[in-house]
Amino acid sequence: MGNLWQGNADTMRVVTEADYGAAMLQAEWAAGTASPLLEVVSRFATRDRAVDFTRPGVARELPAAERALYTRATALIPTDGLMRDTAESIVRGATGDEARARAIYDWIVDNTFRNPKTRGCGVGDIRTMLETGDLSGKCADLNALYVGLARAAGLPARDVYGVRVADSRFGYKSLGKSGDVSKAQHCRAEVWLERFGWVPVDPADVRKVVLEEPPVGLALDDPKVAAARRVLFGAWEMNWLGYNFAHDVRLPGSSGPQAPYLMYPQGESGETRFDSLDPATFRYSLTAREVTAA
Repeated sequence: MGNLWQGNADTMRVVTEADYGAAMLQAEWAAGTASPLLEVVSRFATRDRAVDFTRPGVARELPAAERALYTRATALIPTDGLMRDTAESIVRGATGDEARARAIYDWIVDNTFRNPKTRGCGVGDIRTMLETGDLSGKCADLNALYVGLARAAGLPARDVYGVRVADSRFGYKSLGKSGDVSKAQHCRAEVWLERFGWVPVDPADVRKVVLEEPPVGLALDDPKVAAARRVLFGAWEMNWLGYNFAHDVRLPGSSGPQAPYLMYPQGESGETRFDSLDPATFRYSLTAREVTAA
């Protein structure tokens, strides 16, 4: 619904990343600025998403340019070698794109683990995950693995980077956050199915329920986990704000390395990039508040 920003930067402007169209606010301060400050206020509305798989639409093609973008490899998401072999073994015998997408989703839920020691949301280095056999991590790892396997199986898929902004209305303590959301970033995923379009999925949050939902350490056949598993192929509760789909992001004005994705504030001073996963040291905070319509 709109963005406002203010601060003491010499320049503040919205820039757009070329490949994925990800928009970001770029601010630059003069050398020696004692207390650089930037505040951004965004107002937005969301609504829950749910696909009714009993009512498929007419088959439709994803535009060629989008299909190429969302089936290609990235720096951390390969589609060949072990990734392709793993994907082919998972979808073997599955008929149609929905069955293949579900098979990969179930494989992720059954074979991966959420690692509470992973910093932030993880990096998303899924090649290393498969090569080492360490299939643990957080959302940017587990959902990236879904995306990579889907792409390797010929299904267009993409990560969606964003942040949780409200508590869950469905009773899941682990799947919501309000107030201080400085560490509430969350990556989701989408897969393109011909008769449904872009379908929301989130196998990483199923594993989050397993690890964190009270009384914690739930089994996969626990009713809470089973319910989340059933819902999170085809639905998202939108107590979450999506930012973009971008990978391998070149930050404007930076001479440093690409960011694997753009979900956290990014900052540099000289040739030093701040630690985006440490809000206290970086000195940023994110807050979210629901506004009731007048």
